Amino acid sequence: MTTGLISPSGDPKITVITVCFNSAATIGEALQSVVEQSWPYVEHIVIDGASTDATMSVIDHFRPRLARVVSEPDRGIYDAMNKGLALASGEIVCFLNADDMYAHNHVLAEVAGAMSRHKLDALFGDVVFFKPDTPDKVVRRYRSHHFHPGGIARGWMPPHPGLFVRRAVFERVGGFRENYRIAGDFEFVARAFGTGDLRYQYLPEVLVKMRTGGVSTAGWRSKLLLNKEVLRACRENGIQTSMLKILTKYPAKLLELLHR
Repeated sequence: MTTGLISPSGDPKITVITVCFNSAATIGEALQSVVEQSWPYVEHIVIDGASTDATMSVIDHFRPRLARVVSEPDRGIYDAMNKGLALASGEIVCFLNADDMYAHNHVLAEVAGAMSRHKLDALFGDVVFFKPDTPDKVVRRYRSHHFHPGGIARGWMPPHPGLFVRRAVFERVGGFRENYRIAGDFEFVARAFGTGDLRYQYLPEVLVKMRTGGVSTAGWRSKLLLNKEVLRACRENGIQTSMLKILTKYPAKLLELLHR
């Protein structure tokens, strides 16, 4: 494990932040997918919300490969993510959920290489969704090629686990607003990308595999809350939109189910 923002060879260190709560059934795969990354300059931080199941036992198995582990009550997922940000020392920061995993062993190497070569502030790629009982069967591919700052008004954002951002961007615009329940990641994207001055690039490949059933994909009540918070995030960041405009994204999302 390296210290400081840059490795001795001048390559950027990547901080991976995983937040979890009662995730014993899945977090082992998430942590293992980080361990197996070929990029050597990785700082992995785990923020646990005082789990009451066997989550910490699984985490303890990986503790020699983890930079920091915090287990304490929190005020929600965005509070936990901000705790991870406060501890991050890498030049590049990303978030890997406890029930997700990297798509292959060279994801972080490809990200670091592209961001260094092109002097990017942010980079994002695709993610795929799979059902917990059929991990090898893709049910949807979230393609990020359509994202641009102008699409924020329609509710578009890069998939958060597939988004990699310079730590300097968080230092400049701030972390996640904890008064959001489900769309705090969208609000961050609206705040960071909405100015139009970030240097970013799309990496045209699958970077992360995600289980279905997360908060943002679970039922119509979650969708309703999500869209209300997306509308609020746009308004708070001076982005003109309407609920009707935001809902226009769903036909494109339906097409993702047909083109996996």
